[in-house]
Amino acid sequence: MLFRSVTVYFRVAPELFFVVSGFAILWTAWGRSVPQVVASRLARVYPTYWAALALTVLLLAVLWPEGKALSAGDVAVNATLLQSLVGVAHVDSVYWTLWAELRFYLLVVVFVAVGITRRRVLAVAALWPLAAVLATKASAGVLPELLVGRFAPFFAGGMLLFLVFRDGHAPLPWLLLAGNVGLALWTSLPVLARGVVEHTSHRPNHTLLALSVVACFGVVALAALSPLRRLRWARLATLGALTYPLYLVHQLWGRWVIASLRDVFPAPLTLAVAITLAVALAVVIHAGVEQRASGPARRSLERALVRLRAAVRERVARWSSRWSAQRSAQRSARRPAPQEGRPPTGPGGSDPSRIPAQKPGLRSGSSSTVEPTPPGW
Repeated sequence: MLFRSVTVYFRVAPELFFVVSGFAILWTAWGRSVPQVVASRLARVYPTYWAALALTVLLLAVLWPEGKALSAGDVAVNATLLQSLVGVAHVDSVYWTLWAELRFYLLVVVFVAVGITRRRVLAVAALWPLAAVLATKASAGVLPELLVGRFAPFFAGGMLLFLVFRDGHAPLPWLLLAGNVGLALWTSLPVLARGVVEHTSHRPNHTLLALSVVACFGVVALAALSPLRRLRWARLATLGALTYPLYLVHQLWGRWVIASLRDVFPAPLTLAVAITLAVALAVVIHAGVEQRASGPARRSLERALVRLRAAVRERVARWSSRWSAQRSAQRSARRPAPQEGRPPTGPGGSDPSRIPAQKPGLRSGSSSTVEPTPPGW
């Protein structure tokens, strides 16, 4: 019972990763082009996701068909990662976080296209979460989806922590961070408390749950801004790389192990087996897919996107040139033609044939100063 009372507060783990993502994605996007950012994100997300999806389909189709009903259509739509957009159920419910991540990536790509600066990051971190939260509270159509809803303060908080990491301490980023923590508490506490009750039948302590939400920002601040940032432990990077595939496979594979062994082994041993299997699958995905496929996929995507950008720019330039020529022709067509039989007039309406020519060598407006005529005139 004590174990359950503690672990229910780990339901804020996705929110923690949203803060981490806000920090890391801004870091990797700053100073890079749109093709570089898009290729980097797609190559990071999709190959690992497809591998985890394939393993989960194998589990549900062969090893544990009673775990969850599947259809080929659901699997096909899930492969796009757009199932939330079209109202198709997730093969594994943990995939919901990836939809939030994809929407954040889209906003970052737009930000990169506009140009990332410190002042703009501060403005975005101040206005975007507020707009997202208000749109969510008002149920304003598709706007909450586009603005990432209640998760915007977590992403924005990570972005602000990166600013402090990059540029040093200043009052404004910390003030905006405090505002985003407040927005996160306002919008997320009721949802998190309701989720704990629905999934665990345990009523959480709201103070502890609020502290857990604040800790999402505090953990990232501690890791990035305290002396801990100086740690250079090689295995720490590997553990960090395992978090994504581990997250994708832990739930259904863990439940399968628990359902299969809970009547055979004590609960602690069953839990240990479930954790060991999930970690092993994550290692297989990381070594077999991430390390081998992500790099080549990123480079190929970047080259393709650079070619696409060049083609689009060339087509836009051609269209602009054609449009300018058409406009020029239209203006020429509207210009009135000179009347037949009437010579063109000079200044003041006089006949240009009757305007006396100036003598060579005289400066205009002068009657006394004579200048030599330049050779060849």
